[in-house]
Formats: sequence, structure tokens, C-alpha cells
Amino acid sequence: MGTALTLSTADRFTVRSAIAPLLGEARISAPLTSQLLAGEVLQLVDGRGDWLQVRGADDYEGWTHVGYLMPFMGTEATWPISLGCVTRAADGQRRALPLGARVAPELELIEGAAIDPAARAAQFPRDRDAIVRSALSLFTGASYQWGGVTPWGVDCSGFVQRIFALHGVPLRRDAWQQAEDTTLVTDDVTAAHAPGDLLFFSDRDDRHITHVGIATGDGRMIHSALARGGIHVEAELPARLKEQLIGVRRVL
Repeated sequence: MGTALTLSTADRFTVRSAIAPLLGEARISAPLTSQLLAGEVLQLVDGRGDWLQVRGADDYEGWTHVGYLMPFMGTEATWPISLGCVTRAADGQRRALPLGARVAPELELIEGAAIDPAARAAQFPRDRDAIVRSALSLFTGASYQWGGVTPWGVDCSGFVQRIFALHGVPLRRDAWQQAEDTTLVTDDVTAAHAPGDLLFFSDRDDRHITHVGIATGDGRMIHSALARGGIHVEAELPARLKEQLIGVRRVL
């Protein structure tokens, strides 16, 4: 895919790799800020050689390489949604796709599952209890990865964003943005939390939000935490998190 042709003829692209890094700068060694999944459509913002600055559906911007991308097809919204599957291309190449990736129509599903987008709302309704069930089951065992958004590695806000998105509830990428997108319920650490409420925390002196977790509705919280190595269910908030709690906010 020639870069000159790319920058002169197209302003939208589709992710072709299972996962593409979204980076803070136009170099492969730059810090990872998020990840893009197969089938995601990106808007071109700027270009620098083989590096493109792009914007995703959540308005999050960063840099990725043209090698991860292909031309925008226009049918991506109709492609099946991976629930964790393995596909096979016409040349026999197998490829695993993480939860949330789109399965291109030319790929054969050979392991795992994918759902038709038309069936997503029925299987993953906009319901607090259903959201909690997904949070407790779909990322089990995931390691913590800064910038990660899949069960192969995920950070706190990536976990929250992807779970809610699966249920048709869009949230922005970072924890502080998710706080802005939601409604304050309480800042009382002892208060009961409804299922699907989001708990926001800060470990900074200026109280800027740095962490988020999902309340299960029975006094527990599930989150992706570096101190826990990844996805973990807190039966009770540790003292450290109680001290860092900024507020409990509601999405639905």
C-alpha cells in the first residue's frame, strides 16, 4: 500500500491486523496509548511518511503504521463481532481475533464464536446486570497491559470501555473522560453501589482521575489493576483504594 497514494486518495482506513497499536508518536518505540482491533474504521488526521495519525470512533487519536491498515470497505459495520475466535483465510492462514474485533467476510470461522451485529443487542442488552455478567466472565484471567483493550491484555479504562461498548453503551477511552461521560451518584466510600456503577480513583495529589472499576452490585468491584496483575474482583475495597476514591458515577 503506497503511502503517497494513501494520503492523497483516502481519508478513512480499516484495521486489517488482529490488533494494531495506537501510539503517542510516529515511531514504533513510542508509548502505547491504546489499541485498534480488526475491522475498526479510522479517520485520517495527519500523515508522516508511512505513519498515519488517526481518530477512532471514540474520537481517540494517535499514530499507527500503514502496515496495520487497509482501504476502507464501507461494509465494516455488518461484519460479525468476534467473541474470541480463530479464522482461516483462503490461503490457509489461521489468525486469532480477540473479543470485539470484526471478522472480515472473506475469513472462515474455524474456532470460537462470532455474532452478527444485528444479534448483539439481544445477546448483550443495555442492562446493568447483563453488563456485570459480561465484566465478570469475558475478561477472566486477562493480564494488565497499559493501553490494552482485549482479554489478551487490558488496562482499567480499556476494560470498562470495551465491556460497555459490547452492550451498546459508548464511553470514551480514558478513565477521566469516562467520569465526564457519567453522572455522579455519591462520593461516600461506604455507600452501596448499584450493579454497573463506575468507581473512580486517583493516586495523584491533584486528584486527577487515574483508575476506574465496575461495581457488581453486591459490594464487590471488578477492575484491571497493575497491583493485581490484571483483572481482579475485589470482595471489599482495600484501604488504599478507599482513600483514593473520587466518586461513584452511573452510566445507565
